[in-house]
Amino acid sequence: MNLRNSVIGRNANIGKNVYIGSFTTIENDVVIGDNTWIGNNVTILDGCRIGNNCQIHSGAVLGGIPQDLKFNGEYTLLEIGNYNNIREFVTINRGTASKGKTVIGNHNLIMSNAHIGHDCFIGDHCIVGFSVGMAGEVTVQDHANISGLSAIHQFSIIGRHSMISGISRIVKDVPPFIMAAREPLSYVGLNIVGLKRNGFSIDKIEELKNIYRIIFQEKRNIAFALNLIENQFEQSVECDLILDFIGNSKRGIVKGSVL
Repeated sequence: MNLRNSVIGRNANIGKNVYIGSFTTIENDVVIGDNTWIGNNVTILDGCRIGNNCQIHSGAVLGGIPQDLKFNGEYTLLEIGNYNNIREFVTINRGTASKGKTVIGNHNLIMSNAHIGHDCFIGDHCIVGFSVGMAGEVTVQDHANISGLSAIHQFSIIGRHSMISGISRIVKDVPPFIMAAREPLSYVGLNIVGLKRNGFSIDKIEELKNIYRIIFQEKRNIAFALNLIENQFEQSVECDLILDFIGNSKRGIVKGSVL
């Protein structure tokens, strides 16, 4: 463990084979797992729980007080899983009384200058691009990819295996498996490259295309479209995910585009 010019709380629980760079501060109520690498000038505040084999680069600030006027000093957490790569100057706030914690799953890449607000939930294998701004209580499901300079409204949900183009304004939910772009943010097709990389077959991709054609391109009422899909398509995990996601959306979903 390298402790040159760093400040480590007496009660911090630091795992095995952890590297800590110069001028880093780690407060008392912190847990850091084995084989994690922490760069210079990193700040890890009370309430952080960080897993194994993570990389946390220079200037990151983890576990900061929520930027929420309703926060009243309650005890909350920031939980970060294993194999996460958190790049330079990322800020991630801990939770509020709403959910009690902000959660980052496993195998995520969070690029430089990104901000993740209080009570957010990030799944596994996600990419959060550089300078993405994520307000409180956003959910990002597994394998989602959010390109740089995008801004995400509070309570929004980003579906699994979705891809969002750079400089996007996300104020509606983004269903799973799709690509979203343009202004206002709209469906522009399936995330075909991402789906192929994650083992989706040609037949499955064709099924997803046909489902979203009904939802976005045939200009149907959403409730009618969902009922049509339920009756016309054989039950599958992916079909059920789409139906559940859209049927339970509280903010509504992104617009459709004529392709």
